[in-house]
Amino acid sequence: MSSAPTPTDPTPATDDEATAFADLGLRPELLGALSALGYEEPTPIQREAIPPLLAGRDLLGQAATGTGKTAAFALPLLQRMPDDRSAGDPASLVLVPTRELAVQVSEAFHRYGKDLGARVLPIYGGQPIGRQLRALDMGVDVVVATPGRALDHIARGTLRLGSLATVVLDEADEMLDMGFAEDIEAILEHAPEQRQTVLFSATMPSRIDGLARQHLTDPVRIQIGREQPVAGEQPRVRQSAYIVARGHKPAALGRVLDVESPTAAIVFCRSREEVDRLTETMNGRGYRAEALHGGMSQEQRDRVMGRLRGGTADLLVATDVAARGLDVEQLTHVVNYDVPSAPESYVHRIGRVGRAGREGVAITLAEPREHRMLKTIERVTGQRIAIDKIPTVADLRTRRLELTQAALRESLLEDDLEPFRAIVESLSDEFDMMEVALAGVKLAHEATLPGTTDEEAEIPQVAVRPAREGRPGYEGRGERRGGRPRAAGTTQVFIGLGRRAGVRPQDLVGAITGETGVSGRDIGSIEIADRFSLVEIPNAVADEVIAGLRGSTIKGRKATVRRDRDGDGDGGGDRRERRDRW
Repeated sequence: MSSAPTPTDPTPATDDEATAFADLGLRPELLGALSALGYEEPTPIQREAIPPLLAGRDLLGQAATGTGKTAAFALPLLQRMPDDRSAGDPASLVLVPTRELAVQVSEAFHRYGKDLGARVLPIYGGQPIGRQLRALDMGVDVVVATPGRALDHIARGTLRLGSLATVVLDEADEMLDMGFAEDIEAILEHAPEQRQTVLFSATMPSRIDGLARQHLTDPVRIQIGREQPVAGEQPRVRQSAYIVARGHKPAALGRVLDVESPTAAIVFCRSREEVDRLTETMNGRGYRAEALHGGMSQEQRDRVMGRLRGGTADLLVATDVAARGLDVEQLTHVVNYDVPSAPESYVHRIGRVGRAGREGVAITLAEPREHRMLKTIERVTGQRIAIDKIPTVADLRTRRLELTQAALRESLLEDDLEPFRAIVESLSDEFDMMEVALAGVKLAHEATLPGTTDEEAEIPQVAVRPAREGRPGYEGRGERRGGRPRAAGTTQVFIGLGRRAGVRPQDLVGAITGETGVSGRDIGSIEIADRFSLVEIPNAVADEVIAGLRGSTIKGRKATVRRDRDGDGDGGGDRRERRDRW
């Protein structure tokens, strides 16, 4: 590990812990940039992480999205940049899971290090590689990259890691979820042994701990959650759920959004098809909705995000993979159109709101069979998810009147109403002043309504029944990954890789959910033989899963993928070999 340079004119701390950035011993150029950005004091993760990182220690940090961890590692990396940078090879490498996050982290480095002349380069797919090659040839100080593109440049010899002093793995759990484990291992093999390694993750599953044990040396361990509210205050992210039958979900979503009136919201869906379908539905309801999923080009994605950030769209309907790494300042609501298949996914989704001290709302639409998964998420996160009743038509009408009243109040306080005085005075000669006011309120109210009618039908309320202990299904997983016979309406997909290729059930689930947006909850039995595997999936998504797997790799290898020709057999023949089940 390299040692940190001596801080320039540090201001000694007067308390047991630093209460201002100057107390951390940061150089004047960084303090000036932070002051210009309006940062007054470090967040808990910054207070805990910056001193050991400045001292050159390895660090393992568990920090939720929105706690300020980007500055926690960016400031020390900028502080520790060598004075002699003539060689041009990067001193720091930051690995992130998505293109969007690469851009955001790179922009943060630029903002903090502008007075230091820091040369920062984001490297990700979907960007012309020629531009990246030219920048690398001219010399950079910090590279922020997705693992796949970083490995590509390393193989080309255009990204040289010989001068690397620090490697940061940001959102490490998401990178592993997206199948980047082998790429990360390969990149770290090319990095110098004597380096500083920093790992940040929102969750800390065992595989993250294993990665840390293998690649970090005597790391400082930090665990920072979201700041807890002061006694008597509401939490920054209000979490609630509505139990609703699947057929009523589009109407329930519209009803909830009408009542909540978000400034901007993200609605998470499981598949691309569902994203496109729901986007069309919500636009029909009068929302300015935009779709975001893996089937779109980078240019299309950039246009969508530009419209959301510019205020010309207020609703983003997205898959998990497409929305990873997004940071939209005006975002107020996150909606899970389905219950996430894992508590970690739920944590990442709701981390999009309630950031930097702002309040946010996380809403989940759960089908009756998904109620038990909500309880699992509560146990894992230690946070309560309130079960609310779907707003009635009367609730909606009341809320719309409240919004009209608020709009009128704002106009009375802030707008110049003098040009309309002559109209009111003219009408008052013919009508009672109260009637004139009522007509004006009626017109204002009708003008603010979304594209729905007041003749909406009530959405049936679903009673939640407590699950019986030991009942198979939601959480209990038996021999056939659910303890049930093969379900009607399902297809078995043949995948030409098995035990000999090192394939495990989690590899197959990760490949399917990563490439298609199909939830792990929708995947049925998994059987692994020596040379092949069989996965049971719903008929409706079979073609999507087959196409997605054909275009991807499993354990780094291409595989034959097709519908199982013996899918309706009696279990004889080669099926005796299919013993390894989830």
